Amino acid sequence: MIKQVKAFTVNLVAGANLVTILLMLLAAYSDRLHPADHPVLSCMGMAFPVFLVANLLFLFFWLTFKWRKAWIPVCGFLAVYIPLTAYMPLNIRQELPDGTIKVVSFNVCTYSGNGNYDDGFDTIYNYLKRQDADIVCLQEDVDSWRRFVFQRYEKTYPYNDTTIFCHTNSNFNGVGIHTRFPIIRKERIPYTSATNGSVAWFLKAGSDTLLVINNHLEGTHLSHEDRDSYKRLIKGKMEHDTARQESLMLLEKLGTAAAKRAPEAEAVHSYIQAHSQYPTIVCGDFNDNPISYSRRTVAQGLTDCFQASGRGIGMSYNQKGFFFRIDHILCSEHFQPFNCHIDDEIDASDHYPIVCWLKKRDNP
Repeated sequence: MIKQVKAFTVNLVAGANLVTILLMLLAAYSDRLHPADHPVLSCMGMAFPVFLVANLLFLFFWLTFKWRKAWIPVCGFLAVYIPLTAYMPLNIRQELPDGTIKVVSFNVCTYSGNGNYDDGFDTIYNYLKRQDADIVCLQEDVDSWRRFVFQRYEKTYPYNDTTIFCHTNSNFNGVGIHTRFPIIRKERIPYTSATNGSVAWFLKAGSDTLLVINNHLEGTHLSHEDRDSYKRLIKGKMEHDTARQESLMLLEKLGTAAAKRAPEAEAVHSYIQAHSQYPTIVCGDFNDNPISYSRRTVAQGLTDCFQASGRGIGMSYNQKGFFFRIDHILCSEHFQPFNCHIDDEIDASDHYPIVCWLKKRDNP
């Protein structure tokens, strides 16, 4: 009888482990699904860390009670190896070669200070001044006193430009660039959005013309109440029926936002392909995780700098409960990335900046 109970328990746990792996696989490869066709399933990438942790717990269980079954979670991890490197790469820190370009991408939350600082602009400006980067791409780079902002930035960066997408009483948004390289021209990448956009700047860097694309893609449109519900949901602090109802509501909202974001990402990818002759740097707030249709679409043909040279999860949206990065730096094959990382030194925005060094290859 005891043997039968043990066998039943082992089979039950093995079955649960296999179901977890199947869900983990669905989450890991959900970026292949178009959000317009599969709005809910395409958002499964957000749940990838949950299934990752669950599979890890199964591994500990098997190693403790029946080590011969440990092959089940190990095979699960092997099956999601590529998405795992996108979500949580484990590269070692590298020595920087001479001639690197330092790039910073930062959603500055309209210099609001994120509720932590009264002098949000000064805090962010002083941080960027210490960074001493060659190219700074900012999202939500808007305020009500633009002429003074440019006067400040010009003390550190000789070339500055901002494109405003919307400026109303309820919505501010725009993206900007502050750089040591002369700006030759700029183009706004055409796609339909009321409050978001992508801008391409052409910079003169020695004998090269660099293409730098800064993006603020469609947001999730979750209210503060929605975000609180999401945090309580992943912490298991909801009754079963309430959790189910909240999950469906959140997935519907996230799916709708992802469907709006998809054509924006496709437009950016098409623009990159049409200008592939230029050494290209793409950055910004994609409002989507590393395992998402929008990130995968924009990154086609490019190197994800964090995946190639970063370490760990790299949570760039610093509100608790969101265990992934939504800010990205990508580059064309003309560059090799070094030491891409999320810098949590500054908390004057609801995002942390992402920082990377790029070295131009001799023969791309």
